[in-house]
Amino acid sequence: MIEVEHLVKKFGDFTAVADLSFTVERGQVMGFLGPNGAGKSTTMKMITGFLRPTSGTARIMGLDICDDMLAAQRHFGYLPEGAPAWPDMTPRAFLQFITRIRGLDKAAARAAEGRAIEMTELHGVLDQPIDTLSKGYRRRVGLAQAIVHDPDVLVMDEPTDGLDPNQKFQVRRAITDMAADKAIIISTHILEEVDAVCAAAMIIDRGQIVAEGTPSELAARSRYSGAVTLTLASEKLPAARDILKAVPHRAAELVTRGDESTLHIFAPEGGEPGALLADLRARVGEAGLAPRALALETGRLDDVFGALTGKARPAAASFDAGQEGGA
Repeated sequence: MIEVEHLVKKFGDFTAVADLSFTVERGQVMGFLGPNGAGKSTTMKMITGFLRPTSGTARIMGLDICDDMLAAQRHFGYLPEGAPAWPDMTPRAFLQFITRIRGLDKAAARAAEGRAIEMTELHGVLDQPIDTLSKGYRRRVGLAQAIVHDPDVLVMDEPTDGLDPNQKFQVRRAITDMAADKAIIISTHILEEVDAVCAAAMIIDRGQIVAEGTPSELAARSRYSGAVTLTLASEKLPAARDILKAVPHRAAELVTRGDESTLHIFAPEGGEPGALLADLRARVGEAGLAPRALALETGRLDDVFGALTGKARPAAASFDAGQEGGA
């Protein structure tokens, strides 16, 4: 439903987007990740026809966005950065305007407006000028106009920007509910959002794709994937140190927050993380440590994101287990 082929965008000597190619299928939500200035918004503007590429193209439902822009645009809803809208209009009037320019007849327009209002929970502010609304409500008005005509394709730039936790949950639920018969791209810097709603994700940096896959596949590239996480009261760290002296492992890192400490323990080279977990579980039980958590790490998307975009977090403090080959 979305086909992007060799998209390039240059502004003078600066290359904002460098040869991007990808596809999004029906029923798929694609997360578009990258640091500020990576080229996410520029790519979205090209896909939706609001910015002409220097080279390459995108096709929406088989229609070339460069050669057949209006026909392609009929198939998508677009929530741009900042969710621009006429400030003196009310949400009700704005949605009525959108359904008119989308060509819906009166009955279809009423049904569409009601559905969009319900999904974005705008009931309480329908007749207030948009300029008087909070950032979160203005964002929801922008989302409502993007979905009001029930498009085949949705392209959304930071859809939950400015929303409180409850509003974020509502918008994510709406995206999940719509996903079955649409192709959806969401640009976000909120990594938990990718886990919550996306079936696939891409990380771009300096206009280029540096990684792509499912969120779990990307997280598995983290150096923490397969590590054993042991969380316990900080006062019990000496006992944990004694346990680690007897457990073969490659390294251990310590993060302490207040009275709680977390150890990330890495299996020896060639060792099985599951065997390390079983060994630790038995020894922790015998010592009566009563840990707050003891489990295998599946990996961390934020760790992979930082490593691939040159913004890796400093390594946690080493936890010296006092053994050769230990931490």
